[in-house]
Amino acid sequence: MNRAVQAAMAERGHTADSLAAQIGVDPKTAAKWASTGRIPQTRHRARVAELLGRNVDELWPDALKRRTPAWFRQWTEIEREALSLRWFEFTWIPGLFQTKAYALATLVGEALTPAEADDLAEARLSRQTILRRERPPLLVAVLDEGILRRTLDGDRAMMREQCERLAEQATLPNVSLFVVPADVGMYPGLGGPFTVAEMPDGARVAHVDSQAQAQLIDKVADVATLDRRWERIRDGALSRAQSLNLIREAAASWT
Repeated sequence: MNRAVQAAMAERGHTADSLAAQIGVDPKTAAKWASTGRIPQTRHRARVAELLGRNVDELWPDALKRRTPAWFRQWTEIEREALSLRWFEFTWIPGLFQTKAYALATLVGEALTPAEADDLAEARLSRQTILRRERPPLLVAVLDEGILRRTLDGDRAMMREQCERLAEQATLPNVSLFVVPADVGMYPGLGGPFTVAEMPDGARVAHVDSQAQAQLIDKVADVATLDRRWERIRDGALSRAQSLNLIREAAASWT
């Protein structure tokens, strides 16, 4: 049996019948998810993981290994255990805030089949469960305004939904969201996105992205460099209230 699924069901008070009712499948199908090697269909995985209060890769670790690089699996473990995350982005909406449609749009042009793209999007969305658990991490995110103004093939509905989701997430008690407005001009964040995680033992680990692959950094001096850059980026951002207003204005602009 899949002990991780069994334990999560017991912890959350779920049975095969209760899961089936909320997912919309036959109870016999839901019962199979607690068996080793039996994985929910792609369209169901994230929802089942959410109901069980776990990440997809905790419940079915083999489901995503074919497409997920080892270094990123390591980062998801760090992200899941972190007490706090400080995240700067100027390319995409952070994965912890993305809608399914937006996640799929970021994968357009990659050498992926529709099923592979769907798996990667679902894996990304499954990470969002950390924001809804009993003791979520403190997430402080700073975004470049350009992210709110950029769409794919004129898909205005997708961007409206994404900006509305972002505004909703910005009101969570454990989330602080800031936007660097376009009129700031050049600023240190243009050097690239990064995230710094603070761990329970006091250690700090950074995730720095690139076109080829991301890098995990734990050297104290290197993380300190990112800390200084973070402070300079944060200084150029709007206040929390002003940022939320700008996000809502961006959502309205996509109607």
